[in-house]
Amino acid sequence: MSLMEIVVALLMVLGVVGIVVPVLPGLIVIVGAVLLWALEERSTTGWVVLAVVVALYLAGLVLQWLVPGKRMRRAGVSTSTLLAGVAAAVVGAFVIPVVGLFVGFPVGIFLVSLARTRDRREAVRATGHALKAVGVNILVELATAFTIIAVWAVAVLFLT
Repeated sequence: MSLMEIVVALLMVLGVVGIVVPVLPGLIVIVGAVLLWALEERSTTGWVVLAVVVALYLAGLVLQWLVPGKRMRRAGVSTSTLLAGVAAAVVGAFVIPVVGLFVGFPVGIFLVSLARTRDRREAVRATGHALKAVGVNILVELATAFTIIAVWAVAVLFLT
């Protein structure tokens, strides 16, 4: 394994961590790592792998929007409620270091849903649906990341 391949593999690990702990844009880091490798490789294999990776990345983005979004619309959770949850997560990240992001999102969803419906049970239900959607989103992103990593690893181990 070359030094570049080691750096790329470490960037991919960092990207996966960025997906699980949303501090870095994990998939972008992983795709960027493959781009670095392709620029270093400068071969047909490198460019084909990069094209496949970009296609997988775009497919993953589409799935991230379609799958959780459809479930949330069916459950009656609006986009504005989600945006409020994201805003509360950002505020929470500054107010409560380390865990504020994870506390702020559900609290924001709950408060907006409660204000909208005036029904605590409905607000809890909406919060549960939003959290499940975020979980599905993370799983889709991880599946995309691991598929990209597998494509790159096959190329490095068997095609170059």
